[in-house]
Amino acid sequence: MSSPEQNIAPATPARREEALPALQSPVTAVWGVGEERARLLAQLEIFTIGDLLLHKPRRYEDRRKFLAIRDLKLKEPATVRGKIIAAGIKRWKKGTRAMFECVFDDDSAHLHCRWWQAQPWMEDWYAVGREFLVFGRPESLRPRTIDHPETELFEPGDDEFIHVNRIVPVHPLTEGLTARVMRSLVWRALEKFGHAIAEPPIVPDLKTFPARANAVRMIHFPEELTDVEIARHRLALDEFVDLQFQIQSRRKKFETTARALPCAGNNSLMKPFLTALGFKLTGAQTAVLKEIRADMGGAHPMRRLLQGDVGSGKTAVAACSALMALESGFNVVLMAPTEILAEQHFRNFSRWFEPLGINVELQTGSRKTAAARAPEPAGNKSRAVSFYIGTHALLTSGFDLPKLGLVIIDEQHKFGVTQREALLRKGHYPHLLVMTATPIPRTLGLTLYGDLDVSIIDELPGGRGRIKTFVRPPDKLPKVFEFIREKISGGRQAYIVYPRVDVVDTDKDIKAVTKEFENVQRALSPFKTALLHGRIKPAEKEQVMAGFRANQIRALVATSLIEVGVDVPNATVMLVENAEHFGLAQLHQLRGRIGRGAHESFCILVSDARKEDAQSRLKILEGTNDGFKIAEADLRLRGPGELLGQQQSGLMKLRFGNLAEDLNLIRQARDLVAKNIALQAVGHR
Repeated sequence: MSSPEQNIAPATPARREEALPALQSPVTAVWGVGEERARLLAQLEIFTIGDLLLHKPRRYEDRRKFLAIRDLKLKEPATVRGKIIAAGIKRWKKGTRAMFECVFDDDSAHLHCRWWQAQPWMEDWYAVGREFLVFGRPESLRPRTIDHPETELFEPGDDEFIHVNRIVPVHPLTEGLTARVMRSLVWRALEKFGHAIAEPPIVPDLKTFPARANAVRMIHFPEELTDVEIARHRLALDEFVDLQFQIQSRRKKFETTARALPCAGNNSLMKPFLTALGFKLTGAQTAVLKEIRADMGGAHPMRRLLQGDVGSGKTAVAACSALMALESGFNVVLMAPTEILAEQHFRNFSRWFEPLGINVELQTGSRKTAAARAPEPAGNKSRAVSFYIGTHALLTSGFDLPKLGLVIIDEQHKFGVTQREALLRKGHYPHLLVMTATPIPRTLGLTLYGDLDVSIIDELPGGRGRIKTFVRPPDKLPKVFEFIREKISGGRQAYIVYPRVDVVDTDKDIKAVTKEFENVQRALSPFKTALLHGRIKPAEKEQVMAGFRANQIRALVATSLIEVGVDVPNATVMLVENAEHFGLAQLHQLRGRIGRGAHESFCILVSDARKEDAQSRLKILEGTNDGFKIAEADLRLRGPGELLGQQQSGLMKLRFGNLAEDLNLIRQARDLVAKNIALQAVGHR
């Protein structure tokens, strides 16, 4: 068998479709798929034979031997086979609610199955004498009962071998398509078109992975359950190869067409800035700046992701990076996701840069400046370049900037890929530094940000107070507010966060900041409190934040609006109510608003969530302050869809790949593609 290197063909994944026209045939080419069934399959995004063959099963049933009803165990999922001996609808005297119940018998015992919302078709479908396969978790053993089971009508026939006496797939379905029908369609597609499943242009080592055609068959009809993961790994690797090819090809094309602006600087501004900064950069910050300087003085425009946990000093690194470009005679833009963060950056950078003679401008929805306006020469302010800070307002057509050398995007996860590209188009291949305080799990970093170089600040500055995190039930709130009063009395400040602005009638158990504000005022009286959320006018927001920074406002009652950019070292308490309605990364961001000074800080997460997974999520925060560990846990618990938000718009749909667990496969795919592209480059010489 050939080596992995020999298996790498100098072709592109895009050519796979040309090589496999049969798999692009409409799904109606499968016997049994007419116009109506094709319409149902389209609801599952199945349009072609290829779509049908890659319709991943959601679970499997081992039907080589059915469990006897008498052997069912409480809460343990199982499949049994039995005939209906009784069925009917039970109605309640009051109201219109009705339950459908039928009783199955397999000669070992009886099983009661219940559906709490009876439907008109049920009495005909679940008729006495019919035989079914039943899957579910018993809710009771006296009598044996399963609520809302999955069922499949057992119909002996020519295709019975597809559905019993083997491990069978249960695919995602839509109303009007049964598991049995879907399974038969996949079987027929494999029989007729399985020969058309060829190897892609970039092939993994077939000593380690099964052939693609075998993998597709195994994923649907495995001989053993262990085959499923083997097949998934092969099909996932193919997906990651396609994704990595897109990423690496885009990067290669960029590097061959784009020429970098000389922005490495000469330290004429950096040295006085670092002298006046008042603290020494950490070793991690210094190492990252060396990487950035090398990029900004290199042949290709910098494309770098800067990761660092909350409070690790990314802003100082951004400032030094900006100074390199400014020293080189180029303008710099920094885009932030909220006005609060943009305004804070404006205050900080004005304090840092104006003594150096650098003009700092702010561009937000409520505060616009004349874009690209070079400052008039006056005294030491003689530089014809500026530092622009703003929100999405920087993307407007009215904002244009000549000599744009560096674009910095803060809290990158809040922006989409298209927004990032729109800002870059304001200049001619400017350098790009994107920053995030929500650490990116390695799997996402190699996919979502695969075209960026990555720098990590893995060291926190000294002199910070320790943060302790506690999870508490709602009945402890009186004691929690007593604790907050004690800390405020000692001169400290607090944040109190709620998940919503207003109460929603459909879910009144979730607290809203507008309703709870008066309760907080009473609990913390006579100390001054203030309200902050997204619907408050910008001028009022700024007034509130100014009062909080000046310690005139002792407690800030807010939504998650404050999760990024608010920096008040005197604030040492963070209370989050309904904490189960926030993601782990978001809670970690909120917690990052405290512990920014020398005082010990306390994060209190209040939750009445009874679900075990919600409690376990919060316990993760109680056990660690490491943002990278939290990001990995958040990805495993919530999946990439919720974490990525609008970022995922540039990410291909993964049927088999698991971004939470497949780091090793992603690395293999990256290496395979890199070798392929290198071979292509050699072939073109």
